[in-house]
Amino acid sequence: MNFDDLTTAHVADGCLRAGVAVRCAALTPVVAGSRVAGRVVPARHAGSVDVFLEALHGASPGDVLVVDNGGRLDEACVGDLVVLEALDAGLAGVVIWGRHRDTADIRAIGLPVFSTGPLPTGPLRLDPRPPDALTLAQVGEWTVTPDDVVFGDDDGVIFVPAQRVDEVLAFAASIRDTERRQAARIRGGESLRAQVRFDEFLAARPAVTFREHLRKVGGAIEE
Repeated sequence: MNFDDLTTAHVADGCLRAGVAVRCAALTPVVAGSRVAGRVVPARHAGSVDVFLEALHGASPGDVLVVDNGGRLDEACVGDLVVLEALDAGLAGVVIWGRHRDTADIRAIGLPVFSTGPLPTGPLRLDPRPPDALTLAQVGEWTVTPDDVVFGDDDGVIFVPAQRVDEVLAFAASIRDTERRQAARIRGGESLRAQVRFDEFLAARPAVTFREHLRKVGGAIEE
């Protein structure tokens, strides 16, 4: 698994090409430019940090803690101590479907953290803990488990089934390379419309879709 020279946009396009569901969430890194990749370690928050400590207790180095706080906007569920503990456990980062706090301290720690944004207050409740608190997490409309890998950057996060990661990343790398060649040609004075033979597409429409045309001519705009 090599995400080093890819973006989540490439991975999303790779999912399309591989026929894998595109499962994205609009989460923002606490530190701009942060990147994360690793196996999902789910933890469903119910008002207490003990679920995070238990999740970390069973995690492996390189995993990513994925916190499900239901996307709540009225409380932060992860602060600097949980992030420090994740760093100490060797995790690659923390992804939160909800708010974080202690922003300055988290920035100083340096571990990649993604969330819906900051909020000063922690939880003011203690709900019953769901029985599946350590086996799955809901992130937006998606349910993720330890059978998934999460990738994150400035565009957000995306989840890919672990068994399909190599295939998806191979497609993503191919699309990245094509897009780089196209960008270089645009800078060299050859328009994108000329590169993808857009006149031919207009003449053939509606018999072919633009995506079908792109595959025929070797373009990579939409996937």
